[in-house]
Amino acid sequence: MALAGCYNASESRENVLKVYNWADYIGEGVLDDFCTYYKEQTGEDIRIVYQTFDINEIMLTKIEKGHEDFDVVCPSEYIIERMFRRGLLLPIDTVFARSPNYMKGVAPYIRAQLDRLGTAERPVSRYAVCYMWGTAGLLYNTAYVSAEEMSTWGCLWDKRYAGKILMKDSYRDAYGTALLYAHRKELAEGKATVPGLMNDYSPAAMDTVEKYLKLLKPNVAGWEADFGKEMMTKGKAWINMTWSGDAQWAIEEARTVGVELAYRVPSEGSNIWYDGWVIPKYAKNRKAASYFINFLCRPDIALRNMEATGYVCSIASPEIMEASIDSTLPEGVDASYFFGPEATDVKLRPTQYPDRSVVERCSMIRDFGDKTVDVLEIWSRVKGDNLNSGIVILILIVIALLSAWQVRRRWLRWKRKRTSRRRRRR
Repeated sequence: MALAGCYNASESRENVLKVYNWADYIGEGVLDDFCTYYKEQTGEDIRIVYQTFDINEIMLTKIEKGHEDFDVVCPSEYIIERMFRRGLLLPIDTVFARSPNYMKGVAPYIRAQLDRLGTAERPVSRYAVCYMWGTAGLLYNTAYVSAEEMSTWGCLWDKRYAGKILMKDSYRDAYGTALLYAHRKELAEGKATVPGLMNDYSPAAMDTVEKYLKLLKPNVAGWEADFGKEMMTKGKAWINMTWSGDAQWAIEEARTVGVELAYRVPSEGSNIWYDGWVIPKYAKNRKAASYFINFLCRPDIALRNMEATGYVCSIASPEIMEASIDSTLPEGVDASYFFGPEATDVKLRPTQYPDRSVVERCSMIRDFGDKTVDVLEIWSRVKGDNLNSGIVILILIVIALLSAWQVRRRWLRWKRKRTSRRRRRR
């Protein structure tokens, strides 16, 4: 962040790279090292203006209206899809002066997932390069709940865990989770699919989501954007519906203080998400942006970013797999979908590299399109009404006390006036 700063309008944009990224989503020193790399590659100096965001839609608003000329940004897959459809993305250069094209190291599996967002004639992988990816699942405290109890999303609706559950403040993940659990029987019988359910925006589906999320609401101790992992490491919650990267960070941190956490993707299935680097339409330094994306795909840099964030990079190089092996794990996972046939049984952390069987029951949530407003209205009603009984009681007590105070104040005022009139009569 030492390189971050405000852009001076008089400064040549050829020597400035404006980066817009999620907070805490890059390794220490990586920005400095990129400047050195860029100088070596091009002979030109570069200064980075680095800013962060915490909501995809806020980032998109700035880009879409042309209020900011960011050169490279890191949206999630559904925003990449939206930007692509609206013509807001520029192609990424793949030819560099003295550097290999490290973007070729992106796992074919990941590239194929992003290309689903485009067409055969215009593949999205020409406009976006996946940075990190992961799943949504359940982080849990093994002292209070078992792996078997976490095998289904139904645990979130279980009254035994009321007040001990934290939920990601993410309307998209909540929407998909509610539909998967509501149709768990159809999924088990093969009458419904995970992609079909999570991307069903019909009126009936929306009604089901709202009903199930309102039933879930009384069990939820909080809707969190980032504090959930810390609450879990401190043992203040038992279950956290969260993302795999946050889960991995929490598992490692909790272990240092003697708290044992674990992570599981429920049997009904879940969301696989992807964050990727893109060059917006209004970028002023496409050249430096392409070099920046390529640099982040270099295996050693990708590893540094993985270690810093807890998330998993899209690069499937042998160096990445070798560095990710944990020989202390009791059993391996089938990660051949990512690293290739040599990775059918490798001791990788399942939180980061889920087994093929898990991946096959998960799916990407697509952009809601014009249904986004309807889904957000559901989310607002779920979080804004259906107050739990404790809050309702507290509100009623406060109202009663205020009413009593008002009655007493008026009675004292009437009494003073009455006394005053009697004195004047005397």
